[in-house]
Amino acid sequence: MQTQPPTRSAVARHARRAARRALDSLDRYAFPEAASAGEQWQRKVMDETVGRYLDGLDVASSSAAEISGDAHAGRGWKHFASLNYPDFDLCAPLGDVGTFDVVVCEQVLEHVIDPWAAAANLRGLCAPGGHVVVTSPFLIKVHELPMYGLRDYWRFTPRGLRTLLEGAGLQVDKVGTWGNRECVTGNLSRWAAYRRWHPLRNEPDIPVQLWAFSRNLA
Repeated sequence: MQTQPPTRSAVARHARRAARRALDSLDRYAFPEAASAGEQWQRKVMDETVGRYLDGLDVASSSAAEISGDAHAGRGWKHFASLNYPDFDLCAPLGDVGTFDVVVCEQVLEHVIDPWAAAANLRGLCAPGGHVVVTSPFLIKVHELPMYGLRDYWRFTPRGLRTLLEGAGLQVDKVGTWGNRECVTGNLSRWAAYRRWHPLRNEPDIPVQLWAFSRNLA
């Protein structure tokens, strides 16, 4: 029985599949998946900036609270508390949680249902004269983990983040941003790990991450 040669459409489909596989392999090489949040390209400049800010505080004599995390637990605080959802809800009345000299809220505000209540509680957690550090993403994809009650609600521009915190009565000393178009692209398929070929230049109009350093002057 004579084998029929493939049709032009079959050859085209095969070529498209091969091209997609090649492009996917190239994409995974150019933008490998991060093994942890600390390895992510989008967080590199932000994490270094926040780290320098916290290092400049009197850590040894300060109490600190970190909302939904413990990345900064090992900095040598006088006292450290990790306030984690659902046992601690940043949008609910604070109760007798107490106050802290430093309050760190990283990558949380986009996930709360009421960011205005959350910002007010950040101030409520912060002792008079204390510091509130907030980070939040802007140009990244929607990310949710429903099994943990993690929904994605909000994105804040630099001006929007400043307005939110000032509306809660905090003195915002600085709002910073970092991002570039390559990082936006790299995060489309996966959270890309930083590699030496990834640019760290900042394009202010393309913020991937934002941070704000503020104080409770009351």
